Amino acid sequence: MTRIAVCAPSTPITREDAEAVRALAAAEFPGVELVVHEQCFAQEGHFAGTDEQRLGALLECANDPSVDAVWFARGGYGACRIAEAALEQMGHAAVGKTYLGYSDAGYLLGGLYRERIGKPVHGPMLADIRRAGGADAVRRALAYLAGDKQGLEPSLGGERHAVAAFNLMTLAMLGGTRLMPGLANHVVMVEEVSEYLYAVDRLFFHATAHLGGIAGLRLGRVSDVPENDRPFGTDAEQIARYWCERHAIAFLGVADIGHDAANKIVPFG
Repeated sequence: MTRIAVCAPSTPITREDAEAVRALAAAEFPGVELVVHEQCFAQEGHFAGTDEQRLGALLECANDPSVDAVWFARGGYGACRIAEAALEQMGHAAVGKTYLGYSDAGYLLGGLYRERIGKPVHGPMLADIRRAGGADAVRRALAYLAGDKQGLEPSLGGERHAVAAFNLMTLAMLGGTRLMPGLANHVVMVEEVSEYLYAVDRLFFHATAHLGGIAGLRLGRVSDVPENDRPFGTDAEQIARYWCERHAIAFLGVADIGHDAANKIVPFG
């Protein structure tokens, strides 16, 4: 039996979302026990409870020796406010766990990877159940946590280097902080959602300045791009190639990751 604890370091989920995922897990994954922390439904302004509530729930899940994996419920914003304190208070039981999420959860994934705590993994979250095709994303995550590796990002099969994957905004914000992991000799995958192309360009400006020595960069989906008052003039891939060239980073093509139900799984390392 794989015991998966769900907590929300960023924003809350609804009870309806949790029940839908519980039902799917019970029907299709008899070897999985899903434990959704009550904190996932708390609300304090934008966040899933106060910083103290979110930190407490994360530590309860991470430090519980009966839990095999910690699944982050949803992204949004908020994980960076508690990440450093969480890493400082994670005990021996936290080291053996898998931690799964993406988007804002990347602050925790990056910090965990830097501190060599557990196995950080970029992949679907519980709240993806509400997306079109979201049940398949949830199945992919549960299957991975139960030991099935079929949902991995396709390029990983032939990859010789260590890998890491992030939302581009999250990666850019990590740069220069105590949560930023060393990524030299890694293939780094990035994706983005709901940003103007000029903002994507600005994020690459900052992110690539902190990626010296990486083995290369892959670009996931850049989706739901708002229309600006004038065309930016280049698309997301051209932007990525431009900044990779500026910093002598190999551009390796596309990655099958993004803020959508097709988001594939990328274990760090």
